[in-house]
Amino acid sequence: MKKRAAKYEAPFKAKVAVAAIREEDTVPVLAKRYGVHPSQVFKWKKQMLDNATAVFGPGGTATDESAQVGELLKKVGERTASHHLPP
Repeated sequence: MKKRAAKYEAPFKAKVAVAAIREEDTVPVLAKRYGVHPSQVFKWKKQMLDNATAVFGPGGTATDESAQVGELLKKVGERTASHHLPP
């Protein structure tokens, strides 16, 4: 009997993808932390990065989900920038 693929909600996927983009840990560590396969983490990270231009591009039509992803990417950028500033 085949095992059904798990269904994950968009906020969870975004959370995992943002953690991968921020390089909080290695992908295998993140996968273990969130209980998903490492290839899934890579896939969600790639999807987020590939679709970021649609959210921020000219004439971009952001759905509610896309707007949430855009906000997360904005926060990642702000935190990354502030993390690298000298004290």
